Parts: sequence; C-alpha cells; structure tokens
Amino acid sequence: MESFNPAAFAGTLALLGIVILLAGALSGMLDRWGVPQVALFLALGTLLGPFGLGLISFPLDSAMLGGVATLSLVLVLFTDAVSVDRAQLRQHLKLALVVLGPGTVLTTLLITLAARALLSVSWPAAFILGAALASTDPVMMRGLLRRRGVPASARYALGLESGLNDVVVLPIVLVAMAILAAQGVESDGLSPLGPVALNVFLLGPAAGALVGFLSVRGMVLVRRHFGMRRDYESLYVLAVAFTAFAAAEFLHASGFMAVFTAGLVITFLDVELCDCFHDYGEATSEMLLLFAFVAFGSTLIWTGLEVVSVRALLFALVGLGARTVVLLAALARAGLDRQSYWTIVLFGPRALSSLLLVLLPVFAGLPEGRALFPYAALTVLLSVVVHGAVLFGLRGREPSPAGSDQGAIRLSLAEVSELQRQGEPVRLLDVRTERGWQLADTMARGAVRVDPTRPVESAAEQALPKHDWLVAYCA
Repeated sequence: MESFNPAAFAGTLALLGIVILLAGALSGMLDRWGVPQVALFLALGTLLGPFGLGLISFPLDSAMLGGVATLSLVLVLFTDAVSVDRAQLRQHLKLALVVLGPGTVLTTLLITLAARALLSVSWPAAFILGAALASTDPVMMRGLLRRRGVPASARYALGLESGLNDVVVLPIVLVAMAILAAQGVESDGLSPLGPVALNVFLLGPAAGALVGFLSVRGMVLVRRHFGMRRDYESLYVLAVAFTAFAAAEFLHASGFMAVFTAGLVITFLDVELCDCFHDYGEATSEMLLLFAFVAFGSTLIWTGLEVVSVRALLFALVGLGARTVVLLAALARAGLDRQSYWTIVLFGPRALSSLLLVLLPVFAGLPEGRALFPYAALTVLLSVVVHGAVLFGLRGREPSPAGSDQGAIRLSLAEVSELQRQGEPVRLLDVRTERGWQLADTMARGAVRVDPTRPVESAAEQALPKHDWLVAYCA
C-alpha cells in the first residue's frame, strides 16, 4: 500500500491555492482583455510541468487526475441541471430541441465518420471521439455569455447547449465503452448493450431521482420546522450531487447520469433555492475545472502535437467545424435574428468537457482508450486558439452604457419590463433609505433589499450575480 506523502499533498494544495488566487485576482482583467481563462491556466500548467519548471506532472494513469476529472464532471453535470430555467426552457423550447437534438446528435455522427475514415479506429472508439468532441465547453462559453450585447436568444441557446449537451453525448460514450470492452472477450460485441442500457438509462437516473427527491424533501421539512442557514443550504444541496453519484456507483449504474437526474429533480420540484447555492456551485465547479486545465496543460494537452499529420489535422478541422455545418442548416428556419443566428452557429468551443469524456475509457483501462486522447487534445488545442481569438477580438466591442462612466444608466419601468421579456437576467434592488423602507407599504416583486449606506458590501453578502442587470430603485 502506498504511504501518505505529506510533501506531495502540500504541493497539490499549493497548486490548488495558486489556481484559486490567480482565477480571482485576474478575473476582471481577463474579462476586460478578452483573454480566455482556459489559455492562461493551460500556460500555467505548461510552466509548472515537465516542459517548464518540472514541478508537476499528471500522466494519464495518475490517480489525482482521475479524481479531479471525475469530480469536475460531477459538478458540471449537477450545476448545469440545477441551473435550468423552466420558464426560459418553455419560451425557447423549439430552439432548445434543435440545438440539443440534431445539433448535438448529427455533430456526433459527422465526427464519428471522420474518425473512422481518417484515423482508422474501430467504430466504438470512433463514436467515443465523436460524442466527446460534440460537447461544447461551459468555461470558455462563459467568456462570451458574460459580455453585454449578446442577444438573449443566443445567450440562452449557447448556455443551454454547453450545460445540457453532455447528457446527450454521455450515454453514447458509455454504450460505446461497453462495446469496446466486450471486443475480444465475446464473439458478439452487442451482448452487453442490454445491461448497459439498463444501467445508463434506467438504474442510474432512477437512483439520482430518488436521492434528489428525498434530499430536497428533507431540506424542506428542516426549513419549515427549524430553519437552515444560507451557507449550509448551499453545502447541503451540493452534497446531493455526491450522494447521487455514490448511490448509483454502488448499484453498478452510471453515477454521472444519476448526478444529472438529481439536479433536474431539484429544478422541477420547484423548490426555492437560495442564490448562494447557484453562485457557490458554479464557483466551485469552475475552480475545479481550471485546476484540471492546469493538470492537462502540464503534459497531456501537448500529446496532441505528437500525432500531427495531414489526417490528424483534417480530423481536428472536422471536429471543430462539424457543429457549424450542422447548425447552419438546423437553425436556418428557427426564426432567429441575424446576430443571434451567427453567434450560435460560429461559437462552439471544445475544451475540458471533451477531454473529461474521452478520459472515461482511459480510466476504465479499455483498448484504444489511450490512443484516442491525443486526437481529442489536438482538436481542443485548435479550439482554444480559434475560439480564444474570437473572444479576444470582441474585447472593447461591448456596447458602453450611456449615462456615466461608471456604467450606470437610467431605465424606465417599460424598459425593465422589455429586458425581462427578452429573457435578460434582471435583478431588482431596493435601495431606499432604512426609514423609507420601514415606512413603505409596497415592494417590487422579487426585489432584493440592499443597504444604500454600504451597497457594495451588502450586494456581496447576498452574492448578487455580477453579470446580471442590477436595477436599483429608491422610490
């Protein structure tokens, strides 16, 4: 049994601390300059890895990498499911069905065909690559979605795609892994499909749904009779993800499918969750994702350059362009305005989500699993360059609000209503004086009380989203 190494553990904690410090300290500057965080943390990994200072290394068989990758995927699936806005989903249902249906499935098929033709891999391995590279990355996507001026339809479609297309491609990866594992063991490679389908599509989601339902109902009862602190509420709901994953894995089912289902159950039970959960969950998952980028940047991402050839480059171009080709046709009659149409069609970055999915067969020790990773890494490197350049090119092009150099503008009630109708995230802030607030007999529906004498601190205490429209009123 391997003994505990305090020095190695201290090094891991130091690395995690550096990631969090840099992410926080440089977040505003990176947003202003249009530099994707992904590129920065890949560069940090390279600096610290064998090609730089030689302080860290995360090979494919690293237990630390397996743990970080698994935890990252769990949190991404869960927070994305919990963040589904039912009202917006109903409003943009047709667009959602196109993006998550043909947009994801046909993209997977095109990349699969390219992998089979250009890389000479088996059909199950080709499907794993196709599904992994059809997944768009939530971290790089946020770099665009946080910008003002992105149309509401494009913002919703891209956010939904990066959040939910993993649950479309994940079953494809899991089924293809089962077929790949059966090759050479049984004469009929389709024989494991029955048990795998049961575990992926029934047992895993059922375990997640049960854990989500019981956990949330328990939280409601505790709230009603004893109350619950906001900080512990965010921890409690996040713990549902870990419990759902573990419950499914104990049943030899898909923990990832269970996690996503548990998040959807919370969403559709319509339980009011404090905003602190969404902010805490997103921040936690993003820190883990950035930590994973450092791990990949140390060595693994650069294995993509080791397989560079004409065929590999052609495959990477197909992997990057297949989604655009599919959505060009699929969204042609979706009724989108020109800006929304081209924003959705052209911006679909591949990054950590793709790498996490293509690592699943590696961690399972499957044949061809290791051979797939460099081709996914090459496509991701190309995506970071191309889509990172798009984000950088958009710097300074956001519409500057009129009214003052502080970014404050005066809005009428009609303008606020129009923003809400368009699906923009709007938060109403009640900034009346304490006396005026106490004497008033009315308050805007959904408004958040902010102390006007200490507005910044009061907003921070309530974890108000920095990228929403914050509309303050005092009368």
